[in-house]
Amino acid sequence: MVTSVNVPRLVIAAPSSGSGKTTVATGLMAAFAERGLAVSPHKAGPDYIDPGYHALATGRPGRNLDAFMCGPELVAPLFAHGSAGCDLAVVEGVMGLYDGAAGRGELASTAQVAKLLRAPVVLVVDASSQSRSVAALVHGFASFDPQVRLGGVILNKVGSDRHEVMLREALEEAGTPVLGVLRRAPQVATPSRHLGLVPVAERRADALASVAALAGQVRAGCDLEALLALARTAPPLDCAVWSPREALAEAEAAGGVPAGSPVSPVSPVSPGPAGPRPVVAVAGGPAFTFSYAEHAELLTAAGAEVVAFDPLRDEALPEGTSGLVIGGGFPEVYAPELSANEPLRAAVAAFAEAGGPVAAECAGLLYLAGSLDGKPMCGVLDADARMSERLTLGYREAVAVADSSLAANGTRLRGHEFHRTVIEPGAGTTPAWGFTHPERRVEGFVRGGVHASYLHTHWAAQPSVAARFTAAARAAAGSGAVGGDRDGG
Repeated sequence: MVTSVNVPRLVIAAPSSGSGKTTVATGLMAAFAERGLAVSPHKAGPDYIDPGYHALATGRPGRNLDAFMCGPELVAPLFAHGSAGCDLAVVEGVMGLYDGAAGRGELASTAQVAKLLRAPVVLVVDASSQSRSVAALVHGFASFDPQVRLGGVILNKVGSDRHEVMLREALEEAGTPVLGVLRRAPQVATPSRHLGLVPVAERRADALASVAALAGQVRAGCDLEALLALARTAPPLDCAVWSPREALAEAEAAGGVPAGSPVSPVSPVSPGPAGPRPVVAVAGGPAFTFSYAEHAELLTAAGAEVVAFDPLRDEALPEGTSGLVIGGGFPEVYAPELSANEPLRAAVAAFAEAGGPVAAECAGLLYLAGSLDGKPMCGVLDADARMSERLTLGYREAVAVADSSLAANGTRLRGHEFHRTVIEPGAGTTPAWGFTHPERRVEGFVRGGVHASYLHTHWAAQPSVAARFTAAARAAAGSGAVGGDRDGG
């Protein structure tokens, strides 16, 4: 059902990566939250790490808006879902304002997201090596696409009072409002690693301090009243509000949900007519930080009880586990600790050997391997992983090449690869996916109930994945081979 969404909103963009988008976006979120506003945090693109900082700043789940993986048609509904009941939404862009999926025009760019949300854009400019030229730069970004509304500029890394005066004078000539000026402040920098910022879960206390410092910097250097006023100029957004239960019902109507799966008629916290509520254990903790909030919401709506566990600390799977989800993260950083937790490795191996459904993405794939950088892992897969000098990064179009607990043979979806490891062999006897773009190859492993791959996917684009996995977990519990109903059904 189409409704009118009236959440004030801003898109924080930049001419290029490294300009300070995360600094400004996170600082703004925290500064407005400190004022008592309910702030909805969003990130354009497939990034998992920045939303963790957004969540710290706002106290709400950081959510991604990815027009490639989910399709442009889902950007506004997912935004409406995440921002429901909020006073303000802040969307951090990805790369440069007009950069998107390679060779696909504006697809998945910050500019496309801003247009789909009818949101004004604030351009964060690294002014450290320019003065009057800033006006030409901003003019070019403002005029490149007339449908993108540039509402103002925040100048970052400004060196001195004199430097600020020159920049302001130049932008005044260009007719572009300056909504903030941030000086160089290394004390609030957040540490980075080979795939971006260090995730919040690995440095929570320091991350809280960083977010507080960012809020202070933004509060001192930005015109919060002007920014809030700009956000309120966003017109009503007429769209459907995404709902995990309705998404599953639509997938069922289209024939994409296994028969008997409890979807729209069933309470998301009660057993469905197809049997007892299965427990789906989801890996978390510092080593497994990559996940989309909608995945757990879809699993819950499909009738599962989602229970988190930490492979670094927990020596057993959660009681009654009948489905196991191991997402992305940085297991290479914690390989010794993961390897040392022999009881859990044995439990995961036994669960997989018994035919329990396992969905593993990227870090999960490495954890299921025989070894990672020479350290023993779970040994579910006849493969070994290691760090590499080469970064594999980019969007992929994929098709399932076999039936699995996650997808039916022939299921098509879009995903994203983002890793600096390799696994040998790269595919099992039965691969998980066949990539159709930008290169043709098979990848991943399907073995029993295990589906393991480097490919990160967003299940909102294909809700049948969550329904199929929940049905597999229910069937596994019903067979008595694994898990069982935690509360007796």
